[in-house]
Amino acid sequence: MARLGMVIDLQKCVGCGVCALACKAENNTRNRAGGQSFNWADFLMKTEGSFPNAVHVVMPVLCNHCSNAPCVEACPVRPKAIFKTPEGITMYDNERCIGCRFCQKACPYSNMELDEKSLNGETYSVISFNAFDANTQPQWSDTSAMIPGATASGAETAKAAGAATPALNQFAGGDVQPIRRSGIIEKCNFCYQRVSNGMQPVCVEVCPAKARIFGDQDDPNSEIAKVLKAEKSFRLQEEKGTKPNVHYINKYSARA
Repeated sequence: MARLGMVIDLQKCVGCGVCALACKAENNTRNRAGGQSFNWADFLMKTEGSFPNAVHVVMPVLCNHCSNAPCVEACPVRPKAIFKTPEGITMYDNERCIGCRFCQKACPYSNMELDEKSLNGETYSVISFNAFDANTQPQWSDTSAMIPGATASGAETAKAAGAATPALNQFAGGDVQPIRRSGIIEKCNFCYQRVSNGMQPVCVEVCPAKARIFGDQDDPNSEIAKVLKAEKSFRLQEEKGTKPNVHYINKYSARA
């Protein structure tokens, strides 16, 4: 059985945000609501110093799909609403979730800052709580046009495009529900609906710099296994013993 994981090459990453935009389109996530970010593919950014010695750092972040996942252990539901698939993906079942948020509280990566010196205090949470149905995107019900008489309204565009379903909704099923109800959690699932059909996670597929590598870490012939063998990698908060399956190599540089 495969042990799926991801490598992010920080030297190749340019912080363009295409991965986050593609993730939102694929997985139908809400825009920021009530102060909470619903980006399954997110970024931590910081700028330190002053010109000409200013330093800007971008750290792409997502669910780490930990082998020892505290969120799974914390879930009180039986069978578990958040669980590990045989391939190592930390998956959640919308139908089982009771919205207790114990998983969110147990996750050491929720509300984690880039480091204690971060100037803007920016944080991210890999597990979001859905206070609204995912198919009630505000833009989709907006009847006002950006340019009256010249452009369509959000509601008209959504109706024409069938925007209530993610790009690969036809692949969703079983443990993957594309339209999520309110009162439950949601998080990155490594695009299980794509991976199960022999495809790459959408963030990997769209990255223009090819900064993301996804695959079976235990297959010596896979690209990810070769990279992890050749490069010195690190994982976020390894000292917590969670054994994350998202690895980072190299160092981000805005001058590269």
